[in-house]
Amino acid sequence: MAIKLAVPTEGGVLCAHFGHCEAFYIATVEENKIIAEEMIVPPVHQPGLYPAWVAEHGVTTVLAGGIGEKAKVLFKKQNIEVIEGLNATVPNELVSEYIAGALVSGTNTCHHDHE
Repeated sequence: MAIKLAVPTEGGVLCAHFGHCEAFYIATVEENKIIAEEMIVPPVHQPGLYPAWVAEHGVTTVLAGGIGEKAKVLFKKQNIEVIEGLNATVPNELVSEYIAGALVSGTNTCHHDHE
């Protein structure tokens, strides 16, 4: 069964703040291999919009640096796993680490108020 992972990006690497990303890297993984990759520009950010938009693309897991609590709750309602506190690197490396079971999460870097 294929899974889809989304990584919010800015400048080609993981974006430090989920809601401020320029694009989402979406990888389709099957049998522990990336079988498809795409970069998708999201709609203009509005609080609460991205979780539903990401779900529409069939994403099962989001790999994030910093992400607000509201977004995490909304992803949970969509049955999408969120792994936060990741270091900025190129998205396909994060997905490869996830596949290998070597992805190390850290501290959520989002510490400001949200609407």
